[in-house]
Amino acid sequence: MLLYMSQSQEATSPPLHSVSVAGVVVREDGHLLAIRRADIGTWELPGGILELDETPEAGVAREVWEETGIHVEVNDLTGVYKNTTRGIVALIFRCKPSGGTKRTSSESTAVSWLTPDEVSERMSEVYAIRLLDALDGNGPHVRSRDGKQLIPAE
Repeated sequence: MLLYMSQSQEATSPPLHSVSVAGVVVREDGHLLAIRRADIGTWELPGGILELDETPEAGVAREVWEETGIHVEVNDLTGVYKNTTRGIVALIFRCKPSGGTKRTSSESTAVSWLTPDEVSERMSEVYAIRLLDALDGNGPHVRSRDGKQLIPAE
């Protein structure tokens, strides 16, 4: 059933959210997969917007492969993170590499296996916390940020 809204209904509708997915890919030696984004140059997890017709797990596997060339086995949901400024809800999954060859893409200018210390050095707190949360085994974590910094839980 299709629903049609008038312009007045659209104006009073609550803002929409988008859902993104990302993978914390952990090698047996404890190194973590990270990319340097081509558009803004920051280090982050491989991931992106979840497509309407895919499961979160399939979306994570697709995004990691597209951005890094690494195939993954998707395991546990480790966190849910909301950017309150942009309306993005990110689902973060711990993954295990299962094949492929590391490479860059149109979305990444570098792909590296980092130690947890290197993650903290290269990534802003709002992205590093996603990797570090995935390693602590106490998830899934639920956190929000205002676009720049974490918002303390109430």
